[in-house]
Amino acid sequence: MKNILVTGGSGLIGKELTSKLTDQGYQVAWLSRNPENKPQKSFAWDIQKQEMDKEALDWCDAIIHLAGAGVAEKKWTQERKQEILESRTLSTQLLVNNLRTMDKRPAVVIAASGINYYGYDTGDRLVAEGEPAGEDFLAEVVKKWEKATEEFEVFGIRTVRFRLGIVLSAAGGALTELVKPPVTAPLGNGKQYMSWIHIEDIANMFIHALANSGIHGIYNAVGPTPVSNAILTQRAAKFKGKPFINIGVPGFALKLALGELANLVLGGIRVSNDKIHSSGFKYQFPELDAALKNIFKK
Repeated sequence: MKNILVTGGSGLIGKELTSKLTDQGYQVAWLSRNPENKPQKSFAWDIQKQEMDKEALDWCDAIIHLAGAGVAEKKWTQERKQEILESRTLSTQLLVNNLRTMDKRPAVVIAASGINYYGYDTGDRLVAEGEPAGEDFLAEVVKKWEKATEEFEVFGIRTVRFRLGIVLSAAGGALTELVKPPVTAPLGNGKQYMSWIHIEDIANMFIHALANSGIHGIYNAVGPTPVSNAILTQRAAKFKGKPFINIGVPGFALKLALGELANLVLGGIRVSNDKIHSSGFKYQFPELDAALKNIFKK
């Protein structure tokens, strides 16, 4: 496999993954609504119109499917919730519809999913891939998202679904939000688990799945050491050089500010990485302090 087609390539994970794939000798192209404006080789697609340049599928040997509107970027109006869902399901359906008519198909599709499959809050319980789904909004999104990817398997394509945890990066995402205030503090009671993974490890995990034909199905894409919100915030503040106070931002204040989205930050999901670890994947940053030191020294 040499030619890798990436959806959501301009996002946090997509950029890191594109860089690593290129460094390892892969040819990478993105699917984009505005391909002419992208710094990367890109093909056109339009999710709402359900149109795409089929040359992208002729060109590629594998697809890494990361497309999806950010779940924590905006308050959850009904319109935003619809966008969160459709950006995932309709983008998948567009790929499926075009692959259905083709003789040449990629050897593998590696699709992003999310640990929110398990619900907003699993408490102290460590959850593995066989656990039942939650019943809240994001759990329903993930169920429909994963269901849409089952069509790839119908075509005989090896299909991998990575349920992504909290990706730690200095370039964006949850970590930058935690250390944004002048004085950092836990969210709510701070006891909720955060199943994190370093940005380099998640990119390497996708490449590991590309290169290993025995990897298929669903994997939790998290590190080996989930920690509480309070611990992650306190350690991040230390390495960022910011003050930390162990007085949680009240849950009711977060709910007033964020609405339903507050459930995402007040709940916690403690997730097992045993399955991906057993596949032979090696972490560069299995421990939180080493991960944060690496991120903030940059």
